[in-house]
Amino acid sequence: MHTLVLLRHGESEYNRQNRFTGWTDVPLSEKGIVEAKSAGTIMKEKGFDFDIVYTSVLKRAIKTMFLAVEEMDRLWLPVKKSWRLNEKHYGALQGLNKAETAAKYGDEQVLMWRRAYDVRPPLYSEADIAEMRKEARYEDVDDVKYMLGESLQDTVERVIPLWENEIAPEIKAGKRVLIAAHGNSLRGVVKYLDKKSDEEILKFNIPTGIPLVYELDENLNTIKSYYLADEEALKAAQDAVAKQGKAK
Repeated sequence: MHTLVLLRHGESEYNRQNRFTGWTDVPLSEKGIVEAKSAGTIMKEKGFDFDIVYTSVLKRAIKTMFLAVEEMDRLWLPVKKSWRLNEKHYGALQGLNKAETAAKYGDEQVLMWRRAYDVRPPLYSEADIAEMRKEARYEDVDDVKYMLGESLQDTVERVIPLWENEIAPEIKAGKRVLIAAHGNSLRGVVKYLDKKSDEEILKFNIPTGIPLVYELDENLNTIKSYYLADEEALKAAQDAVAKQGKAK
């Protein structure tokens, strides 16, 4: 049996302000720092350990990973960072308040932008991303469409090559893997592992800072999955994610 742990970053400043974040590189909030440390504490208490860690190139995921493994006394673990684990890119919505955007365009439209599997948000122009394209962390982006704004389908599409070419082989080789990333990029992993339909994955809400454990067989089929949290706390956290993006 193989063990994989998925960890959505702790609450960010834009999460706290209920803003569309995407590839905007915002820090953790004070609550997010506590969540990240708590994730590390509970993983250590439950006896989890890792051989390698994967994360995105966004600071909220990197800092969550750092704080969690620090609590586990595992700062020496090798870490691989990839833009393919970045959050879904929300295009021109990035930075906007979700509730205010819903009040302007309607709950249904915002829900489509946030959760419809194949609907992209209002897109950036190539001029909008000119400076980002110069950054070394994005030099290997193979299609500019991912930097203009994405549907969840786009996000899943660019996560899977990293899974198939790097992460899955590490797990099959016996490595214990932690992935510290984002709600939608982790949805891509979950969709692949659980063979969820496009509709099913839209309803799968991953809360911040709560480790999601997968036990996998030798072919990386899911045996079972569970969160390291009690049911009441987990439901409250998942409900909070589901309610984002509604007009007040």
